[in-house]
Amino acid sequence: MKEKVLSVFIDESGDFGQYNPASPNYYVAMVLHNQEMDISKNIEALERQVSNWGYLEHTIHTGPLIRRESVYKNDLREQRKALFNALYHFTRLLDIQYICPMINQGECAEKSKLAYTDKLTKEIANQLRAKFDYFSAFEKIIVYYDYGQVELAQILVSVFNTMFSNVEFRKIETNQYKLSQAADLICTVEAIAQKNVLTKSESEFFHSKNDFKKNIYKNISKKKL
Repeated sequence: MKEKVLSVFIDESGDFGQYNPASPNYYVAMVLHNQEMDISKNIEALERQVSNWGYLEHTIHTGPLIRRESVYKNDLREQRKALFNALYHFTRLLDIQYICPMINQGECAEKSKLAYTDKLTKEIANQLRAKFDYFSAFEKIIVYYDYGQVELAQILVSVFNTMFSNVEFRKIETNQYKLSQAADLICTVEAIAQKNVLTKSESEFFHSKNDFKKNIYKNISKKKL
């Protein structure tokens, strides 16, 4: 009988350990994919849509895409919206779930990496513990992360290995897996959803907070475990 395996794709949003009163929250999106569920056709459809817009073998980075930064700085909003919509619908239609632990670094009495590490460790552990039965149903858990923030990688290794005995960690490049890009989108969407006021670039992209919640967040949040 085939081993039951859960893939966990990680992405983060925020600067760990660098407290900024303007953006104190730190998010860790975990996209959960039961490997029994075939998503190859979804991946092919996404790659085809992205290529049709002239982005060959392109890795979509949602934050810079919205802000018109990096490789997107010369792209028209129509092009950027098309890329966003392709990844959004890919994520919306996938047979996946997610959790997204979040901490407000401003709530730590001591503004230090040690305090942030302790708070984030507890938050991730609490969310995994709340869904312990779900994770325990799998014979193997494989955690995929690009190790972009070393402190988070250390926390993930510590928490997962403490709670589960069947965990494997893989260091990846985000362009290797489309589910890493889905985790990136979810992280960005969760961060925007927590804001009271959209930035100028977010308003240009989504029009209003109500439109964003109705047209984007409502559907993505249905994937929450």
